[in-house]
Amino acid sequence: MTSPVPSPTGNGRDGGRDGDGRSGERDGDGRDARDGGHENAGREDDGRDGGRDRHEGRVPALPRQTSSPDPSLPPPLVNMDIAHAVEGGGKAVNLTVDDGPDPVWTPRVLAILRENGARATFCMIGPQAAAHPGLVRRVVAEGHRLCDHSVTHDTAMDQRSRAYQREEIRTAARQIEEASGGVKPLYYRAPGGAFTPYSRQIAAGEGMRPLGWNVDSKDFETPGTEAILRTVKGELGNGPTILFHDGGGDRSQTARAMERLLPWLRGKGYAFGFPER
Repeated sequence: MTSPVPSPTGNGRDGGRDGDGRSGERDGDGRDARDGGHENAGREDDGRDGGRDRHEGRVPALPRQTSSPDPSLPPPLVNMDIAHAVEGGGKAVNLTVDDGPDPVWTPRVLAILRENGARATFCMIGPQAAAHPGLVRRVVAEGHRLCDHSVTHDTAMDQRSRAYQREEIRTAARQIEEASGGVKPLYYRAPGGAFTPYSRQIAAGEGMRPLGWNVDSKDFETPGTEAILRTVKGELGNGPTILFHDGGGDRSQTARAMERLLPWLRGKGYAFGFPER
């Protein structure tokens, strides 16, 4: 199921989940802002962006993009709307795995994916990728995709200056690309869903599609394997993109849940795909 994209007029927070379970745009005070919002969140003190990012003139619209790019910023190379749908459509899910790579849990997740013929998108923290380049290259070699998940995992990034947001996105992308041996991340997921229209355009200007989620497994809260399974199965009707974690702590519950969930999904007729670009 493809979810509606956020309004191009809203500013401030883009991520998290709205009432129908999709990650959607929110303004700086947490209200739903898909119908509009103020224009100050995430700007530098003088309200300007910085010389190297100014691109005056009309920005050509990309196919199926509903957001209106800021002509003073680098033009998006890919759609800057938040992605939820499966590339190519069909009955499939997008498995996404955040906060790694981790030397213990990323290999375990990769083994589970391999055993089930599944593929996933790994949303990596830049310094983690730099610290474990062998794991990043293994993720790529096994047919999965890379996603930029920032440098510091600052879930209040939508409240930070434009310069801060830009540096978090671009530095992490560079760290991931270097660790991978030259493979660029194809997506950008803001920590905690703290997107802004500005950060989405900066990411898209680097060739990274903003990536949301429909199903939050809540595995980060370590609620138990059974609870993770119930949450995912209960929310699968919200849409195809499922959020898991391979970093940030003990992910043994996540691994056990995935060991059971992936065969269940296959049995229900789901394929494993990638988010749309």
